[in-house]
Amino acid sequence: MTDITGRVALVTGANRGLGAAFVAALLERGATKVYAAARRPETISAGDPRVVPLALDVTDADSIRRAAEIATDVTILVNNAGIAVNESLVTGDLAEIHREFDTNFWGPVLVTRAFAPILEANGGGAIVSMHSALSWLAFGSYSATKAALWSASNSARVELAPAGIQVVGVHVGYVDTDMAADAEGVKVPPRQVVDEALDTVQEGGAEAIVGEVAQQVKAHLHEDVRVLYPQLAR
Repeated sequence: MTDITGRVALVTGANRGLGAAFVAALLERGATKVYAAARRPETISAGDPRVVPLALDVTDADSIRRAAEIATDVTILVNNAGIAVNESLVTGDLAEIHREFDTNFWGPVLVTRAFAPILEANGGGAIVSMHSALSWLAFGSYSATKAALWSASNSARVELAPAGIQVVGVHVGYVDTDMAADAEGVKVPPRQVVDEALDTVQEGGAEAIVGEVAQQVKAHLHEDVRVLYPQLAR
C-alpha cells in the first residue's frame, strides 16, 4: 500500500496521452512534485509549478543516469513510455523489433534499475509499469515486448518487496490515445486506466486489469492455448 499524498513521482513518456494523464492524476491525489520525463522536455506543458520537465530517453543509458542524478527525491516511478511497431517475429524487420524491445522492455528495466535504489533510500514507494492485455495475448513483436516486461515486473516485485517497494503492472486493451488512433474496437479512456492503476497503488495491489478486454483475456489464461488462439483449432 502506497499513499500518494506528499509523494514525489516520475512519469516517463509524460508529454502526451497516458503519460500526461498520469501526471495530472498524481497531482490531484496529493503528489507534491511530478517529474514529467520525455525525450524532448520542451514539449511538456508545465503550467503547474509542481510539474518539473525532465529530459529522459529510456533507450539511452546515459540519459537515464543523468535523470537519476537529478531526481533523487522520487518515491513513485511510472514506466509509461512505449512504442508500437508490431513486426512479425518470424519475417519482420529485426532493426525495428530491436527498437521496440529497447523502448518497451529494456527501457523500463533500465529505468527501474536506476531508480529502485533511490526509492529504497527514500523509504520505499511504488513502481507502476504499463504492460498490456497483449502481455497475455500474442500478436507479434509488440506483444513479445509486453510479455517480457510482465515477467520482469513479476521478478522485480519479489526482489523489491523487502525494500518496501510495491510493483504494480497495468494490463489494458486499446487505450484512446494517439498510439491506438488507427485501431478498431473498444478503447478505454486514459483517465480510467490511470485511476485504476493509482487505485491499485493506494490499495496495495499488484496488478490493475483495466477494461473488459484485459479482464476476458486474463480469465482464459488457465485454459488450453487454443481458447485464446482459435485459429489453431482449424
